[in-house]
Amino acid sequence: MIDMAKKTIITVATTGAWPKKENNPNVPMTPAEIAEDIYVCWKAGAAVAHMHMRDDAGNGTMSKEKFRQTVELLRANHPDCDIVLNMTTSGDLNATDETRQAHLEELRPEMASYDCGSMNWLNSSLFINHPKFLEQLGQNTQSWGIKPEIEAFDPGMIANAAYYLKKGVLQAPLHFQFCMGCANGIPGSMKNLVFMKETMESLCPGSTWSCFGVGHSAMEMLYGAVAMGGHVRVGMEDNVMYAKGQLAESNEQFVLRAARVIREFGNEVATPDEAREILGLRK
Repeated sequence: MIDMAKKTIITVATTGAWPKKENNPNVPMTPAEIAEDIYVCWKAGAAVAHMHMRDDAGNGTMSKEKFRQTVELLRANHPDCDIVLNMTTSGDLNATDETRQAHLEELRPEMASYDCGSMNWLNSSLFINHPKFLEQLGQNTQSWGIKPEIEAFDPGMIANAAYYLKKGVLQAPLHFQFCMGCANGIPGSMKNLVFMKETMESLCPGSTWSCFGVGHSAMEMLYGAVAMGGHVRVGMEDNVMYAKGQLAESNEQFVLRAARVIREFGNEVATPDEAREILGLRK
């Protein structure tokens, strides 16, 4: 019998909407680069790929054509790659409610991000997730057979998820991604991670969770999540530096380190199919 409690899922967030080549020349930007990077990270141990797209100028975009092209390249060039695709719904702060979901309706990925609240973003703009949008997104993902990944930047977003769960907009069991150390979100520390986990367990019992830390909190959150029985997310969306003063050479480098930490702790790196079982995904 496989002990699924000892399986840890690695999600790789290869691209994000912010870092560009001038921040790190190794950030994948085009559909071809992103597709190839996802494959390499899958080979290294990633079970889930959190996907963002960029326009031709390198800015974040919700273009369903870019998403489609990336998926088609991945499947055509690497038909053996069974990684779980988790597509963002927040890759462009200027996107409409419709363009944030159009790619989901067409491509029907197994997962999609569900940012469960609004916030100031990087001390410079607003990240709006209106209640009407969250209700629509929750209902649509149910209709389209897509599991939302509840991205929580602070404990209030966990409370929002509990509200939408009670209302039927979301369905249990939920899966949370604790976003730690983002500007204007909860700082990345072990004390705060424990608080986020306990808040989730109180308000949304039976949920699964993962986390990542931005910047200097990255390693603390990686170790903390593994030690506390959660799952992990790594990649250049969250950090372009591999260590202090050292640019990351690749997303694969992050995945390989996460896999080493998981194995050193005594756990095993979950395969995509094991991740599907843990998360209750459709096949």
